[in-house]
Amino acid sequence: MSNLQPSHNFLHAFCIKPSYRFETQHPNEQVILVLRAHPITLLPWIFNSLVLLIFLVFINFLFLKFLTPSQTIFANFFGLAFIFAYIWFNFLSWFFNLGIITNERIIDIDFHAVIYKEVTETQLTKVEDVTAKSSGFFASIFNFGNVFVQTAGTEVNIEFINIPKPSEVTKIINELVS
Repeated sequence: MSNLQPSHNFLHAFCIKPSYRFETQHPNEQVILVLRAHPITLLPWIFNSLVLLIFLVFINFLFLKFLTPSQTIFANFFGLAFIFAYIWFNFLSWFFNLGIITNERIIDIDFHAVIYKEVTETQLTKVEDVTAKSSGFFASIFNFGNVFVQTAGTEVNIEFINIPKPSEVTKIINELVS
C-alpha cells in the first residue's frame, strides 16, 4: 500500500490517502480510501431540480391572470422552498454516505433521511470476499459500480454503491487483507 500516492478526484468521490480524520479513528490508523457515489449519479436529481424550476416559471405565466400578486409570491416562495429542500436533502444524502477504508478496517456510513445514521464496520481480518459489480452503459463509460465486502460469521456485509473505480477498490481491499 506504500505505492499509493495521495490523490483526489472530482467532488472527492474517490480519495486515496486523504488527510481526513473521523470520530472513531484509532491513534495509529491510517485512512487509505474515502469513497462516495460517483458524481455522474447526481445528474438525475439535478435534472429533476431543473425541470421543477422550469415548471415553476411556466406555472407563473399560466396562472398569472388568476392569482393576486401576494398569492403569486406565496406560491413561488413555497415552490422554491420545496425545490431547494429537494436539492439540499439529495446533496446531503450523497455527501454523507461514505465508505472509509483504513489499514485496520472497512467502514460504511449511511445517512437515511438526514436524521438516521447507520455505521457498519468490520476488521480487515474478518473479510472473506470482495466483489466488484458494474453493469450498464453509463457505468461502463464512467467507470462506476458497486463493491460488496463479505465478512466472516454473522457480521453484516458491507456495500459501497455506485462508487468510482470499483475494480481498483477491490484490488486495494484485497491487498490490505493479504
